[in-house]
Amino acid sequence: MRELRSQAPLSLVPRRGTAARTGPLTVHLVGSAATPLGGDDVGLDVVVGPGAEVVLTGVAAAVALAGTSRLDLRCDVADGAALTYRPEPVVVTRRADHTGTLHAVLGTGARLRAREVLVAGRSGEPAGRYRGHTRVDGPAGPLFVQTQELGDPAHLAGRRVLATEVLVWGPDPDAAVAGDWWSLTPLARGGSLATAVGTDAVTALRDLERAVAAHPGVSPPVARPVPVPAQLPR
Repeated sequence: MRELRSQAPLSLVPRRGTAARTGPLTVHLVGSAATPLGGDDVGLDVVVGPGAEVVLTGVAAAVALAGTSRLDLRCDVADGAALTYRPEPVVVTRRADHTGTLHAVLGTGARLRAREVLVAGRSGEPAGRYRGHTRVDGPAGPLFVQTQELGDPAHLAGRRVLATEVLVWGPDPDAAVAGDWWSLTPLARGGSLATAVGTDAVTALRDLERAVAAHPGVSPPVARPVPVPAQLPR
C-alpha cells in the first residue's frame, strides 16, 4: 500500500495481521460518522497498480437518511491488476434522495468484480429515492453502462432487495444462466452481470452468490459470510 487517505464520514482500514500478508490486499470501508445524510457528497478514488490485487469491502449496512446525498467511486485498475468491490447493503429510507455512481477504467488484462445491494426501505417502511449509475470501460471502450432507479414502489415484483454484481473476471458463460429470482448474463463486449431480487437481504445475497458461482471465471467463489438480519436496521 503506497498511499491511503480518508476522512469522515468514510474511513479506510487495511486488514492487519498475518492473514494480510497472503492473498490480495484487503481494505475495509468503515463508516466513521452517520452517512449518507442530507448534504453529504462523498467521493472515493481507487488506483490499483499493475499486477496488484485489492479487495475493497464494507463492514456494515449503510442507511441513506433524509435529504439529498451522493457517493461517487472512481476506480483505475492497471494492466494485469484486479479489484473486488463488495460493500454491504444500502438501505434507502423513506425520505432519502441518494445517488451512487461507480466508474471503473480497466487496463489490458485487468479484472473487476463490483457489487451493489439495495434495500427498499426499512421493515414496514416505503422506500425513498435512489439513482445509481455504473460504467465500466475496457481498453477498447465501454463494457457496461447502466442507470437504475429505485423508489416507492420499487418495481421488484413484490420484492424489496435488488442485488447486482458486474464481473470482468476471466472467461464468461456462453449463454445466460438463470434460477429462481437470479440470473447471470454475459455482456456483448466482455464481462457478465449477475442479478438477484429477494424479500430480504439475506435471501437476495444467497441468490446472488448462486449467480456468481455459475460464472466460469470464478472458481472457487470468493468466500464471504452472509450478513445476518440484525445487521440491517429495522
